[in-house]
Amino acid sequence: MPSNGAAAQTATEKELYRIGEVSRLTQLKPFVLRYWETEFPMLEPVKSASGHRLYRQEDVEMVLRIKRLLYDEGFTIAGARRHLREQAGDPESAGGEASARSASGAAGEAPAQMLSRKMLLDLRDTLRVFLTLLERR
Repeated sequence: MPSNGAAAQTATEKELYRIGEVSRLTQLKPFVLRYWETEFPMLEPVKSASGHRLYRQEDVEMVLRIKRLLYDEGFTIAGARRHLREQAGDPESAGGEASARSASGAAGEAPAQMLSRKMLLDLRDTLRVFLTLLERR
C-alpha cells in the first residue's frame, strides 16, 4: 500500500478497520458496536496482537445491515438476529415460526422477488418519512 495513497482509499479498498473508523463510517458509537458483537454471532471482528478489534469489509457491511434492520425497519435485536440467520440460509438455527415461513419464503426467494422486497422496504421507508413530515405540520 503506498503511504501517500492511504488517505485516498475508499471503504471497499481497505482491508481492515479499527473500531473508531467503523464508528465514524456507520455513525454508531463504539459501545454499540461492542454490544452488537455480543448479540450477533455473525459479527465477529478479528483481534490484533495488541487486542484491538479489526473489522473486515464484510463486518462493516454486516454492521450496516444490522443498523438498517434495527433503526430503519424496526426489528428487535432477536428479530434482526433471526432475520440475518434466515438470509444466510440457516433457518434451522433461527428457530420458531418465522424460520418456518423463511423456508418457504425469504431464504428461497428468486432474485426478482428479493429485488421486489427491497423496493417495497425502500418504499415503506420513504412513506414513513412523508408521514413524519406531515405529522409535524
